[in-house]
Amino acid sequence: MKKWIYKSLVVSVALLSFGLITPKHEIWANFDEDRHGKSVLDRPSDNHISAAYQLDDIIVDEKPLPTTDDFVSAAKEQSYIKFGTKVGPVIEQQFETNIFPKIEEAIALTVDRIGDDKLRNLTVSEKPSGDYSEKIFHIVDNQSKTDVIRFHVRTENRPFDGYYYNFHYHTYEDNYSKHYDLGEIYWSKNTPPKWLS
Repeated sequence: MKKWIYKSLVVSVALLSFGLITPKHEIWANFDEDRHGKSVLDRPSDNHISAAYQLDDIIVDEKPLPTTDDFVSAAKEQSYIKFGTKVGPVIEQQFETNIFPKIEEAIALTVDRIGDDKLRNLTVSEKPSGDYSEKIFHIVDNQSKTDVIRFHVRTENRPFDGYYYNFHYHTYEDNYSKHYDLGEIYWSKNTPPKWLS
């Protein structure tokens, strides 16, 4: 085969396969048969080791570490799912300016305290609770199946004052016993709708 056709074919296949089939891959040995006079099965191959390394690179390739921004964007998404279409538009402005920056800060502090080994296993839970339950989202360690940090909102009825949403979080460090306050948002004197509605 002409050398320029061979080279352009090698380059094209390498580009189209996104580098999985490199110029030293065994597939190209079939095209070399003409020049060496031996079949691929008859001649010793030094390419098994490099092929094994390439396979290891593909298999061992781990997903990148999640960043604080990944957790923050998932947290915002789960928060608005929890609020639903009835509560969300009413409290959105106050939530964005007063509450969510504190949620971001709590997430950043938690991510900074956790080592890279554990960080790889963390995810944001995807099912906020409905009705009048507190859970917005949890950041969960998938390996140990434990919550690292829990973000909640409690609906409080204060006599003569009305209804408030109390945002807070709990951490695994004190066995979820202490409330870390994030702030409150006033609803009204009327009973608020259920979450997720």
